[in-house]
Amino acid sequence: MSQDYTRLAKPHMRTVLITGTSSGFGLLATVELARRGWRVFATMRSLDRKGPLEAALEEAGARANVEVMRLDVTEPASVRDAAAAALRATSGHLDALVHNAGVAAGGAFEDLPDADVRRVMETNFFGVLSLTRALLPAFRAQRGGRILIVSSDAAFLGQPANSVYCASKWAIEGWAEAITHELAPFGIEIVLVEPGPYGTGIWQHSPRICPEGSAYRQWVQYAFRAGEAHLRSRGGDARDVAQAIANILEARRPAFRNPVGRVARVAHFLHGKVPSSVMRRGIARYLGLNRIRP
Repeated sequence: MSQDYTRLAKPHMRTVLITGTSSGFGLLATVELARRGWRVFATMRSLDRKGPLEAALEEAGARANVEVMRLDVTEPASVRDAAAAALRATSGHLDALVHNAGVAAGGAFEDLPDADVRRVMETNFFGVLSLTRALLPAFRAQRGGRILIVSSDAAFLGQPANSVYCASKWAIEGWAEAITHELAPFGIEIVLVEPGPYGTGIWQHSPRICPEGSAYRQWVQYAFRAGEAHLRSRGGDARDVAQAIANILEARRPAFRNPVGRVARVAHFLHGKVPSSVMRRGIARYLGLNRIRP
């Protein structure tokens, strides 16, 4: 049964649809934007996981500005239905779209099951394309709109035992670079937010694949431990990313790329300036991976 979202209607409110709002950046960005007076369509794969978001909204006194909707970006019917529901509720006008839903799968590439590789790409890359395509006619008709993609410093910094996630972010940034040309004449903007290390649910809920007998087992186990230590020592407050998302949506002329956090800013600065071989050796030494031999 379809739901009636028109009860939220306030013509002066800016409107945004956000994916992946059950935890992490998506949850925090929903709360931040709702506090600022945005009308937010907060989406997630399963509405059984909406409890933490609703509790955070109640605490912030912003529950009335948010409608929680089901949206699985890997299901065409779900994408179509959620896009149509949001547009019906806003009389066809949506100010912004935030692509935040993301998954990962850690491990040596040779050990990763094909299903996990495809799941990461379907969510982080093809899911973004699918939902954007569903909303582009509305953005074109209104001659404007801002599409914000939560990318990662992994888009310009290869990370050990995280090759498929990195690939998904490199792919989405290349797509964003190219599609900007065709959307600009319609007043539609694409912007990227590129956080560094932050302790969000994506890493806690992602499979870490390290099978018995793997030629990479010792190296991968060490890489996982080193990555966790890096997150503990360098990880930032995820609320900083949520505030960056809100600030960029409200900015008059935001930058195309927006690294968030010291690690991301340094990596962004060094990308293209320092040879990749030097970067890889530096990362290996920092994490201690140069001491591990198969």
